[in-house]
Amino acid sequence: MEKEDASEPDPSRQRNGVVGVLYGEFTDTLNDRVRYSVSLTESALAIQKISSSPGRTKVVFNLTDCIGCRAYRGRDSTDIGAYFSAYFYPFKRRWMSSGVARQRVEQCFRVALVQDPVANLQEAERWAHAIRDASVQQIPRRDGVVYTEVRRPCRVMVLVNPHSGRGQALQLFTGHVQGMLTEAAVPYTLVITEHQNHARELVRKADLSQWDALVIMSGDGLLFEVINGLMEREDWEEAIQTPLGILPGGSGNALAASIHNYSQSPPAWNEELLLSCGFMLCKGLVVSLDLVSVHLASKQRVFSFLSLAWGFVADVDIESEKYRHIGAIRFLMGTLVRLASLRVYQGRLAYLPIKEAPKPPRNSIKTSPPPSTPQHHSFCTSLPCRPVPNTSPNQNSLHNRSSTNSNHNTITNSSNNAITTKRPESQSNSNTRGPPDSLLPGLDQPVPESWTVVREEDFVLVLAIYQSHLAEDLWTVPGALANDGLIHLFYVTAGISRPALLRLFLAMEKGAHLACGCPHLVYEKVKALRLEPLSPQGMITVDGEMVEYGPVQAHIHPGLARLICG
Repeated sequence: MEKEDASEPDPSRQRNGVVGVLYGEFTDTLNDRVRYSVSLTESALAIQKISSSPGRTKVVFNLTDCIGCRAYRGRDSTDIGAYFSAYFYPFKRRWMSSGVARQRVEQCFRVALVQDPVANLQEAERWAHAIRDASVQQIPRRDGVVYTEVRRPCRVMVLVNPHSGRGQALQLFTGHVQGMLTEAAVPYTLVITEHQNHARELVRKADLSQWDALVIMSGDGLLFEVINGLMEREDWEEAIQTPLGILPGGSGNALAASIHNYSQSPPAWNEELLLSCGFMLCKGLVVSLDLVSVHLASKQRVFSFLSLAWGFVADVDIESEKYRHIGAIRFLMGTLVRLASLRVYQGRLAYLPIKEAPKPPRNSIKTSPPPSTPQHHSFCTSLPCRPVPNTSPNQNSLHNRSSTNSNHNTITNSSNNAITTKRPESQSNSNTRGPPDSLLPGLDQPVPESWTVVREEDFVLVLAIYQSHLAEDLWTVPGALANDGLIHLFYVTAGISRPALLRLFLAMEKGAHLACGCPHLVYEKVKALRLEPLSPQGMITVDGEMVEYGPVQAHIHPGLARLICG
C-alpha cells in the first residue's frame, strides 16, 4: 500500500470496455456525508477522500495484494444503495516489531448514484468484476519461475487434521482461511480426517474430476498421505497433476515455510505464515513439484516431497511427539533432550552427485577417480575436513573389513548389504506404480560405478532434503526451490561436540549453518542415494513419518507433482 499527495482526482474514462482507468465517486458505508473518489487502473486501486482541503492524501492499493471483490445489497430492505468490498493482504509493519507481514485490509464503498436499487447494484457489480479481473492479471510472480494457474472458479477439497500440531487446525481454518476463501470466491468442501491414512484412502478412490485442487490444512504428514494416495491410483499420471496446496496447521510446517520462502517474502511464523499461504492459495499460481521415490527394505516404495532422515534429526522428530501440545517449540525441546545423550550411528552411505566429475568427500572413495583427483574438502569455509578416527570396536567396520583393488576400483564386503561399485542392472518397478527409477539398482545389488561411496561409518545424522525448510524456523537449504531437481544431502560425522551441533541448528534458523566452518558437516547435491544402517537400532523418517528401519535408497523425479505456490 502506498500513499501519494494529490489535489485533483484521476480523470474518468474507460477504454474499449477494458480496465484502463475506471473512476467513480462513492460514499462511506457508515456515513453518507463522507465521500471518496475511487480510480482503478490495471495495477492499483486508488482512494481519495473528497473534501475542500488542499493536499488531500491518496491511498493506493496494489492489485497484486488483492484476492477478491464482491458486490451486494445492504441488510436494510429500504436501502436503495448497493455495496462493493475489495479484500487486500498487503505487507504492513508488525505491531511492536521492525518486520513486515501480510495483514488483512478491507475497502468497502456504498453506491447510490440513482434512486433505482437495481441500477446501483449493477454499478457495484461492474466495479467488483473489474477489480477481480484486474487482480487476476496482477499476481506476484518470481522471476525465472514457470507458472500455470488453477482453473477459476477453483473447486477445492480442503482436508483438515483436527489433531495436528496443538490440535487447533480446525479453529485456525474457520478463524482465518474460511473467510479468505469466501473473499476470493473459491468454493470448497471441508473434509475432517478421522484416523491415520484417512486422507490416503480418500484420494485413492475419489473422483478427482470434481476438484481443481486438493488443499491440506495440517502438518506435513497429511500431505505425505495425500501424495501417496494419488500415486497408488491406476490413473496416477493424471492424478498426481492435481494441484496441491498446503496451509500450516501442524507443528513442523516445513513445506508451508518453504512455499513462503519461495515467494521471496519476509520471514513469517504462526498465524502470519498461515495468512501468507492462504493468500497464495487464493491467488492460485501453480509450479511443478519434485517428488522423491523412496525404496524400503521390504521392497515397499513411497513418494516423498520433503525429506529422508536418519540419526539425530529423525530421533528428534519422533521423540518430540510427546511435546506436540506445545507446538513448534517441541523440536527445540527434543533437540535439547537428544543433545544431552548424543548418539552415534554406524552405517554406509553412497550417492550419485550431480557433477560429472565430483571430488570425493572427506574420507571417502570415488569409485573410478583419475590419478590426479584432488583431496575433497568440506563445503564449509576455511577448515578442511579431517578424517574422524574410527574408535568403535565393532568388527563390522568398513575400515577394518574393506579392501581396495587398484585394478577394479571396487569396495568389497562380506555382508550382503554392503555398498559395492560393480555395475548392476537397473531397479525393477514392475510391481509398483509411478515412473521408473532408472538410476537405482535393487537394494540387494551393488551401486553403479558412477556413484560416490562414503567410507566413514560413524554418523550423527544423515539428512536428504528437497525443500528449503525442515521446519518453520529451520532454513536448511537457502538456495533450494520446489522444482530444482535436486536432493540436498547433508551428513554430520562422529566427533562433533554437543555445543558445535547445537550451534549448527541455531545457525540454521537464519540459513547461516553453511558458513559455520564445521569440519564434521558435509553437503552434496545429488540425484540418488543409498543408506545402509549398521547399528541394530535407530529411526528413519520420510517426510517426518517413521518408516521401517533398514537399508533405504531414494531417486529424484523432477516436476512430477504440482504445487500451489507464490
